[in-house]
Amino acid sequence: MLLLGKFRADFPALTSHNVYLDSAATALKPQAMIDATVEYYGHNTATAQRSLHQDALQVTATIDQTRQNIADLLHAKSHCEIIWTRGTTESINLIAQSYARAQLHIGDEIIVSELEHHSNLLPWLIVAKQTGAKIIKWSADIDELSRLLSARTKIVAITQMSNVTGSCPDLSQISQLVHQTNAVLVVDGAQGVVHHPIDVENLNIDFYAFSAHKLYGPTGLGILYGKQYLLNQMDVWHGGGKMLKTASFTEFTVEDLPYKFEAGTQNIAGIIGFKATLDWLTKWNEAQLENYIKQLASYTESKLSQLTNIQFYSVKNSPIISFNIQNIHHNDIAILLSEQNIAIRTGELCAKPLMDKLGCHGVIRISLMPYNNQHDIDHFITALQNAIELLT
Repeated sequence: MLLLGKFRADFPALTSHNVYLDSAATALKPQAMIDATVEYYGHNTATAQRSLHQDALQVTATIDQTRQNIADLLHAKSHCEIIWTRGTTESINLIAQSYARAQLHIGDEIIVSELEHHSNLLPWLIVAKQTGAKIIKWSADIDELSRLLSARTKIVAITQMSNVTGSCPDLSQISQLVHQTNAVLVVDGAQGVVHHPIDVENLNIDFYAFSAHKLYGPTGLGILYGKQYLLNQMDVWHGGGKMLKTASFTEFTVEDLPYKFEAGTQNIAGIIGFKATLDWLTKWNEAQLENYIKQLASYTESKLSQLTNIQFYSVKNSPIISFNIQNIHHNDIAILLSEQNIAIRTGELCAKPLMDKLGCHGVIRISLMPYNNQHDIDHFITALQNAIELLT
């Protein structure tokens, strides 16, 4: 099969005998991304938007093109709506501190779903404490959202895809309800952008954040999308070089979008590497990739279901599969699987409130990508059975 051959062959990390089932934490990197990063550091090192020598001009052009590629990926109106950050976490903190802090007042409400990673919870807890606003817990049920929304609602924060359950809230319905009350919708796309195409314009999403490293890209690079009129309203969060037009000891004038939020030297190598990733991704049929993952997820679930005392927490046919084995600690499983060269994730997955709702102190999570295959799953199941035998 094509996906088991050519796609998998593009990932040098898979030449080892390890089985990698931790892609929801970070994806493996294709050779194209690695080559582009090495080329930049080895032969074309330069900064951007400053120097006028040939390498610097080329780097600037590459960064501009990457920004446009991401705008196209998200179906944003303009490249000016795409801001470089260090990751999803920083993107959401930027929204909280640069937008929300100026907008919120005592008694205002921020609705946050119970599905959220801490990165889409803690920034809102912090800004609520700063402003006197209230956090309203939401189960992610549409009918409940209708009841919770009011004139006091200023922000609704929701994940595109849960990193624990793999569930994908209906962003279209959510957006319609949120905007009926003139609230702002913030979507954490860290997991969702990998598996589900997003159209921020059609869905009327106000802010959208994701990290390159989840989408086969480098670490340390995040992307924040924001509607242009909202970004123009926002004060700058960080100060430094290249985010200003003029400066004196008494005042300064900030640059236009998107540069006003990009103080200092950006992650140039990361941006160049991510462009290579995005170019590489155009080689593949996205629908075919996702259909393959669903088939592999179904195969995995059928194998796991044959084990005794297993409890699932994830939705069916999802690339994210979370479960526990009754009377066995999840971390014990992780250690024994690691000794058999299998990489998984266990614990609370940076989602403590959701764990409380699920009634557990952590889970075993495996996460699938098109570079995985049935051999990986069979190896994992055998290793898991070995671990269970040792622990019971």
